[in-house]
Amino acid sequence: MAREFQRGHKARISDLTAGTDLYVGVQIAGPGLTFDISCFGLDAEERLSDDRYFVFFNQPKSPEESIQLLGAQAGDTESFRVTLDRIPEGIRKLSFTATLDGAGQMSQVGPGYLRIVAGGEEVARYSFTGAEFSTERAVMLGDIYFKDAWRFAAVGQGFDGGLEALLKNFGGEVLEEEAPAAPEPQPQPGAAPGFAPPAFAPPTETAAPPAPVPTPPPVPAAQGYAPPADNTPPQGFPAPGSTPPQGFTPPGQTPPPAPAVPDVHGAPTVIAPLAPPPGPTGTVPPPAPAPAPYGQPPQQPAYGGQPPQPPYGGQPAAPMPPGYGAQPGAPMPPGYGQIPGQQTASYGVPQGAPQGGAGMGAALQKFKETPTGQRWTQQNKKLMRVDLGIGGQPVLAKQGSMVLYQGKVDFSYKGAGFAGRIVGNATGQEMQLMRCTGQGQVFLAENATYLHPIELQGDAICVSAENVLAFDETLQYEVRRIEGHGIPGGALFTMQFQGTGTIVVKTHGTPVVLPVTPTTFADCNAVVAWSAAAQVIVSSQVRMRRNAYPGDTGESVNLQFRGAPGNFIVVQPYEV
Repeated sequence: MAREFQRGHKARISDLTAGTDLYVGVQIAGPGLTFDISCFGLDAEERLSDDRYFVFFNQPKSPEESIQLLGAQAGDTESFRVTLDRIPEGIRKLSFTATLDGAGQMSQVGPGYLRIVAGGEEVARYSFTGAEFSTERAVMLGDIYFKDAWRFAAVGQGFDGGLEALLKNFGGEVLEEEAPAAPEPQPQPGAAPGFAPPAFAPPTETAAPPAPVPTPPPVPAAQGYAPPADNTPPQGFPAPGSTPPQGFTPPGQTPPPAPAVPDVHGAPTVIAPLAPPPGPTGTVPPPAPAPAPYGQPPQQPAYGGQPPQPPYGGQPAAPMPPGYGAQPGAPMPPGYGQIPGQQTASYGVPQGAPQGGAGMGAALQKFKETPTGQRWTQQNKKLMRVDLGIGGQPVLAKQGSMVLYQGKVDFSYKGAGFAGRIVGNATGQEMQLMRCTGQGQVFLAENATYLHPIELQGDAICVSAENVLAFDETLQYEVRRIEGHGIPGGALFTMQFQGTGTIVVKTHGTPVVLPVTPTTFADCNAVVAWSAAAQVIVSSQVRMRRNAYPGDTGESVNLQFRGAPGNFIVVQPYEV
């Protein structure tokens, strides 16, 4: 299940997937709008210090091919292949951007997304709409950056100045716009590796209909093309140094002019090549009986036991020859694109797992984590997750209530001070708390009790300290005295929480919430919480005549609630 991100959310890549061979897809569209989708490889200072790592339609890959432009795949407007373990040390951030080519604003775009796919399974998705933008003409959609480990961040910020402002932000140079020598063909959609998602929909059109382009005949082995070992760009890929988008020209050697082809500059990002890419002898090399790429054993279906999918142009294709992206016959680097510790199993499929929907994965599917993109998420009735990265505020939780955490989280002792300990011991409302800080998700539970998150928006609630599991540090809390008579001391005590934030209340069993009326009484050992505006007094049914005889009902002391309409009490089916 893909983890949903909102603007500003961040997570470690290792928390999303164990693989390092990633597919990044972008879907963005708008009426009458044309987009250029690019990837900027930035250094530690977040500058484009090496123009060879500006990957776009005119420069479809980085020098070592750790970043590759794949084109429209599986319903995505544009897609990239990112191999994290091949990115050089000088590149510390990959920024995926979308710029408008022509008139328009980003507020006109429809629902879109940026997603990450690993092992054929979508692991992260950042969804956006035009309502999140205004007059921007270029936006940074998401970043994959290195900070102790590779991480992903949903950005969603842009520039009114379009591509020029975007380049200046990254330290790039904007050159004078030149007349194009010849239109450049786009990357071929059949070049997607086997780790990408299956082609469930045709590419989404994001621009005005271009001039008709002849549809190429089916090419059986287009997916397995292996370019020659020299630096000559293969047919179907634009040569570095040709016409840049909006006046930007990355430096590099200028090869001979490309042959004239139909004008496709106004077309969508990717159009299939008009001729199959040439091999060493002018034909596509035949497949060899070597181990299948990306850790798939021969004759074993990939992606959870399903039959192999056709390539991403919808054309049937033969198995990929050895050495994808390298000279034919070159050995595959050990462990390339595989999850560490697995040698021959396909992505997400343990060896020996039965085909179809049965097996261990299917049995555990219903117990998977439930991400919602919110700070507090109830995983089930007895388990709560809090994302410390949302809101940036620490959380106070009962000591020992953590059962699992992900990310970089620090747990420290939260003391009440000398006066707080005295008051807590005297009133029975002492809370043993720990402080959770950092960037990550913490899962909380205690003794399989039922958990109930209650969001406060400036109002207040009274909860017994025994029934508090966790709460935001932004909430103010204090011991409150309940007035009464008929018992020693004349009072009971509770905790009052007030402010803006969330408090998690635990109960034994499913509680009942009742409105406050003048005749509402509750057992002080069963009541869990009540609205702070309600008036509470201790009611005693002790009578000298009744207690002069042996025996006791056990219901001698109750709490009586009074208040205006709208007040409530929470009672559990259990007495402490």
